[in-house]
This record gives sequence, C-alpha cells and structure tokens, in this order.
Amino acid sequence: MNNSVSSNESKIIAHDSPYDDGAHETPILIQYWQAVLRHKIAIAAIVAVSIAFGVIVTLLMTPYYTSTSTIEISREQDKITNVQSVVAPEGASQNLEFYQTQYSLLESRSLAERVARAQNLASKDNFFEIFDVDPDNSGLLAEKSNVLSAAQRQERLTLAANLLEENITISPIRGSSLIDINFQSPSPALSSQIANAWVDEFVASSLDRRYNSTADARKFLVERLADLKQRLEDSERNLSAYADNKEIITLSSQRTSDGKTVAQKTLASANLEALNNELARAISDRIAAESEANQRTGNKTSLSNTALNNLREERAKVQAEYAKLMVQFEPEYPTAKGLESQIAALDKSIIAEEARSRTGTSARYQEALNREKQLRAQVTRLKNQFSSERRDSIQYNVFQREVDTNRGLYNAILQRHGEIGVAGIGANNISIVDRAQPARGPSSPNLLLNIILAILFGLGLAAAYVFVMEQIDQSVKDTSDLKSKLGIAPLGSIPDLEKEDILLSLSDKKSVAWEAYLSIRTSLSFLTDHGVPKSFLLTSTRPNEGKSTSAFALAAVLASTKKRILLIDGDMRNPSLHQMLGAKNEMGLSNYLSGDDKLEQIIQQDNAYGFHAMSAGPIPPNAAELLSSTRMRELVERLGKDYDTVIIDAPPVLGLADIPLLADSVEGVIYTIEAGGVKLRSIESAIQRVRSSHAHIFGGIVTKVPAQHSGYGYAYQYSYGNKTAEQV
Repeated sequence: MNNSVSSNESKIIAHDSPYDDGAHETPILIQYWQAVLRHKIAIAAIVAVSIAFGVIVTLLMTPYYTSTSTIEISREQDKITNVQSVVAPEGASQNLEFYQTQYSLLESRSLAERVARAQNLASKDNFFEIFDVDPDNSGLLAEKSNVLSAAQRQERLTLAANLLEENITISPIRGSSLIDINFQSPSPALSSQIANAWVDEFVASSLDRRYNSTADARKFLVERLADLKQRLEDSERNLSAYADNKEIITLSSQRTSDGKTVAQKTLASANLEALNNELARAISDRIAAESEANQRTGNKTSLSNTALNNLREERAKVQAEYAKLMVQFEPEYPTAKGLESQIAALDKSIIAEEARSRTGTSARYQEALNREKQLRAQVTRLKNQFSSERRDSIQYNVFQREVDTNRGLYNAILQRHGEIGVAGIGANNISIVDRAQPARGPSSPNLLLNIILAILFGLGLAAAYVFVMEQIDQSVKDTSDLKSKLGIAPLGSIPDLEKEDILLSLSDKKSVAWEAYLSIRTSLSFLTDHGVPKSFLLTSTRPNEGKSTSAFALAAVLASTKKRILLIDGDMRNPSLHQMLGAKNEMGLSNYLSGDDKLEQIIQQDNAYGFHAMSAGPIPPNAAELLSSTRMRELVERLGKDYDTVIIDAPPVLGLADIPLLADSVEGVIYTIEAGGVKLRSIESAIQRVRSSHAHIFGGIVTKVPAQHSGYGYAYQYSYGNKTAEQV
C-alpha cells in the first residue's frame, strides 16, 4: 500500500493549482471591514463611552462668553497734514507682508502686557477669580491685593498677560482689510471690556510707534542742526576773511533754485567793464576826428561845420542876386557893386572859417587820440588786476561752495525739523468698525461640536483597539491567511452554520451550504492529474472545528455527481457520523480493524445523501493500536477499487497519535481550521506533525466563517433553523 500511495503522490499537482497564486486573497479593504465587523461590539462600546464622556465633560465645563471687536487696517494712512512721515508708510510693502505684520502685532506679548497695565489687571483680584486662578498661590487674594511688592505685581502682570494671550483670538475676514478681535472669558462684561481695550491699545501702540520714531528723528535733527550751524558759520567766516585778504569786493550775486551762488559781480569786473565801454567810445571819437582831419583838401571842409555851411549858403544867395543884376545892368551899377562887395566879404569870412575849422579838427583829433591812449592804459591795468582776481577766485569759489552746501543742508534739516512736529500726529491707518458688546449667550462649550469630537476620538480609539487586537489575535480569519501565514493552499471557506442547518441545506442544491461545499469540490478537482483525489482524510487541530460536518457535506456533494463515494468515520474516540445519519453505531471501522472482513455488513449503502458510509463502530480501548496495523491501508486500497473517492473523517491532530497512522493510508490530507479559533502557533505545530509523517497536505478549509466576513455573501438572504447542536 505504501508503494501505491507513493505512486499516487507522484501524480499530484500539489501546489501548482490555480488558487495557489493568491487569486483568492481577500482585498485589503475587505480585510479591514471584516476586522471591524469582528469587533463591532467593542467599537460600539468605545464610541458610546467616548460620547458619554464628551457629554459629561461638556456639562461640567465652565461656560465661556465671546465678545468681538472689528477694526479696519488700511495700507494707506489718512493724512491731516501734507507732510511726509519720517518712516515710509507701511502700505508700501506687499499686501501679504503688511497684513501678516499687523496680525502678529495684534497677537504680540507686548500688546497683552499693555492691555493688562492699561486695565490695571494685576491689582484686580476679581479678574483672576473669574478665571479661577490664584496668582499668589495662597488663596488670600483680597488680603494681599493692597500690599503687593514690586515682584508680586510683576508676577501678577505676567500672569494676567498670559491669561489674555490664551483667550484672545485674531480672525482676519477673508478678502477684506477687516479684522475681528475675539476675547472669551466666563464673564460677558469682562469679554467685551478686554476686546474693546485690546483695540484701543493697539491703536495707541501704533501711534506710539510713529511718535517714538518721530521723537528719535527730532532728537537726531536737533543735534545735526547744531553741528551744521557751526559749520555754516565757520565756512562763512573763512569766505569773508579770504575775500578781505585778496580784496575781492563782491557787488552782486545770484542763487539758483538749489541754493548755489552763481554770476557774482566784483568791483574789479565792474570797473573793467566801465573803462572798456569808455575806451570803445574814445576809439569811436578818435576815428571820427581822424576822418574829419583827412578831409582838409580844397574846399572840402567838413560838412559838419554849421557856421561854414551857413556862410556858404549866404554867399550862394548873394551870388545869385548879383548874377540876376548883371543881366540888366553893368558891373558899375551901384547895387551890383554893393552885391559884389558883399560877396567879397562873405568869401573872406568863408576862408577865415575854413582856416579856423581846420585848426579845430586837428585839435579834436589829437585830444581823442590822447584820451584813447589813456583809457587803453587804464584798461590794461584793470585787466591785470582782474586776471589776478580770477586766480584768487578759484579758492574763493571753493569757500563759496562750502558755504552754499552747509547753508543748503542747514535749511533742509531746519525745514524737516519743523515738519516732523506735525507729520505723525494725525496719521492713522487703523479705524474701529464695531466695538464689542457683552455676549447674550455662551460661545463654549459647544455640545454638538464636543459630541462630534468625542465620536471622532472614539473612532480613533476603536481603530487603535482593533489594530492592537488584530495584532494580538493570531488566529486564521479567512482563506487568505492560509497561504500567507501557514503555507497551505486555500480550498474554500464555510459559513458559520450548525449541523442541523447543513443537514437540511444539503437536501437543497440552491442552499448556501451546498454552494460553499460545491466550490470546495471544484477546488478538489484541480488537486491531481486524475481530478478529485481517490482518497483523502479531513482533520483539524482540535475538536469542534467543523471537520466531521465538512467530511459529511463533501461526501454528499461528490455523490451528487453520480460518483461512488464512501465516507469513513475514522474518529473512533469521538464518533459522530452515525448521529448525522440517524443510525446506530453497532458495526463500523473498529470491527474491520479488529479482524471482521464482512464489509457488506459494515458499510451502510443506502442513505438520503447518495453516498455510502462506514461508521466508527464500537469505541475500542486503544484506537492507536488498531490504526497501527496494516489493515487500515489494506482497507483503503480495497475500497479504492469499488469507490471513486474514499473520504475519512479523521480525529484531531493535537494530543493524539491517530493522524500519522491514518495519513499514511490516503493520497493526502485536507486540513480544517475554525475561523478565529485555534492560534496560529498551535495550527503550525499540528501541520508540522502531519508533515512529519510524510503525509501530503492538499490544502485547508476555513470553517465557521461569520456570514458577513466570508466574502461570498453567505446568509445575507438565507436563514437557518435552530443553532443548538454543537458543530463537530
């Protein structure tokens, strides 16, 4: 028989079956869902306790009231004066940077301390009592409030600022320059008081920062003015002393719009200009006199002589009258003689006047020439003096530029000093939109919110609980664990059904139980090259894991295919097959192993499920001794000739020596594991014991899988009868 078994084992398609590649592995999300369903009661309890705890804590919490003040912070400042501030406007920066700065200032520690000082909170015991805080850690607030030392007052101020910081909330209104300042406390009046004080002190602190920067600038400008004033006086003294030393006398000067002195007129330049003009006129006179003197030839006397011109005009008239008389009279005519004498007298006068005129022209020419020479000499002297002055003016201009620079700096800083006094007084970019009012109702605790948070906390705690329990629980949950954790092929899973349900369901081929075992039969058909194994046994780690029920159901399913099936109850210590068949256990396997060869009397050939059965028979005193004989192997070999498949319902592995003896008689072993039952360590130990007997394990069946965990939808639409009998 051993050779037969070995020959059969060589034909087994052991772990190369199609379901061996992980195709039946349960998706991870379904595994999570199944884990939740396994612990649903604990999850519900944890969530319920969390909700109850949240409700109790909420009811015990001190109610807080929130008051809100709203302010607007503009990037551009409102200006009463038309004077620039000392510091650049904050709005010159980017929007994000500017407003983030304002939010940080609103939440700053310095502002909290400022509010605490402004409201004198350090000395108000009722402020600390509202928050249930004892600043002195003595319980004697009232007695100590009037005798506080500097250290105690500072400690109280720090504590008050901490309370303000903890309860203030800055909430920018999205898409606008409005900001809500929220303060919460157990007192509605205190909440509105602090919210309004927070706004007031923020506005005041903003103005203080501008004033302080202006005061610092004013102090700097005063010091700078004194220095520039001294430098201006020194530069002016140097300029004046140099001008006196070099005899540079400035008659007039002009200043440009930027305060520079240009186009200065000195005494030397004025004199040179006047003499140069006189020289030009003298040259003109000398040229005129010279031209007149050159006209001495003949009677070409200067036409500019009025007396001579009058004499000539008079002579011409007389000569005309004389010529007219000569037409009528002789030269001896008295009138003619008188006119002739008059002409002669006029000729003498003309000759005398011409002589006198020539003498005057020469004198005038000489006089004009002498004056030109004198003026030219004076101009030359003044030119030399002006050239020397121009050389001296280089250093003079250096002193002048120094005076102009110092005067410009002094005037600019003096003007700035006068401006900063009013530059920041009215500049303010913060306006109060709404002042806080006492709240009508508490803002916290929020019962609905706390319940939601309690639910979330409970779900998180439940998730942690499920995770820990799943890590601690080392049992098999479904068929996906067989390959990954035990290294055996998954053949199928059976929903959690009782024996009566299965016995009833097997008569209905549309039942859930039938479908489950039919799926396993399909898996069995791929185990060997000849289909369903000729012989195999079902075992488990411990009793009550569903192996007997599975053996019975597989026999019924296989028999439905018109195959000859024999089911042997091999558990002679705790037989169950006769109970499921409703028969007596008078004859069976123990009889054959004891020497009775009458198989026709031992095998029950007629039953409602279509297979033949061999019960365990009378319980022997030592079943291991019967199984250790060769008759068991001979029985399987003999029955294999008459039946297509021989199924043995074997006893559990742990604690018994029967399995190694029985496994040697069949082609292989199907291991039955209860879902959530035996720990992996025990199952691994049992499987190792089976393998140590050189038995081949075809795979495993997971039984008693909760209907909602099985992955096949078992029992969602079916209901089964009593669940009173214990599944074997």
